[in-house]
Amino acid sequence: MIPPHKLQFLKGGQKRRKLALCFGALERDIRGIAETGCGYRFSGMSRSEYIAALTDIVLKDPALPDAARQELLRLKNETPLDELALCNRARNHLLSLIGSFPAEWDLIIAPHGGGENDRRFYPGVQVYAEDIRSPFNLGSIFRTAEAFGAEKLFLSPCCCPPEHPRAQRSAMGCIGTLPWQRTELSALPDDMPVFVLETGGTALDEFVFPPRGIVIIGSEELGVSPAALKRAAYGCVSIPLTGCKASLNVGVAFGILMQAWTQALRD
Repeated sequence: MIPPHKLQFLKGGQKRRKLALCFGALERDIRGIAETGCGYRFSGMSRSEYIAALTDIVLKDPALPDAARQELLRLKNETPLDELALCNRARNHLLSLIGSFPAEWDLIIAPHGGGENDRRFYPGVQVYAEDIRSPFNLGSIFRTAEAFGAEKLFLSPCCCPPEHPRAQRSAMGCIGTLPWQRTELSALPDDMPVFVLETGGTALDEFVFPPRGIVIIGSEELGVSPAALKRAAYGCVSIPLTGCKASLNVGVAFGILMQAWTQALRD
């Protein structure tokens, strides 16, 4: 943490970057996820006082839009002070001024508790990700599969590595809690119904989901391969779309599919 009086003497972009870093460190401290030795330790003022002092510096920035200024003033004057909201909004307004908008993996989100041995899942609900190239998309698929209670995730040999930093960040820790393995399409279990998520199939609200099965989701560029379509003896499910592009990100489409499947299981 940098003393407020030192931050005041920095210039323009340097001041904004330092302030954004300070607010980010404060967010991690508030959420209880600060790295060892990096928590708030100023002896001269409380954390709330420090946050308010940094906010006063931001409020003096002539480039700060009026709407942002009014929001920060309102948050700063609230009683009790919502430290997390004020830090988050101040940091994001600063990043906007800098022109550095955060990707999802840069967001400061506290991890949820529980490990692989604590997680609840639907037995037999499994996923095969075929040739997913984007680390961000793969991480998102891990996160969605874990959140909706998939038992396991299979990755085709040509999927990008889950160890990639962007996959790790967008997965938010789920790569370590959701069981997964690389496998050839031909090596999928023979005793499980297999279906695909692809265009031209049965509408989502008409598809009869199996109580146990494997859904195949295809690559961002080519969709599900002909071999996967042939392997999917149980059928093909599609998400009805009405927009002129009629296209969804693979992670978004997978989330819609998992919600419908697990809802069918609950019903």
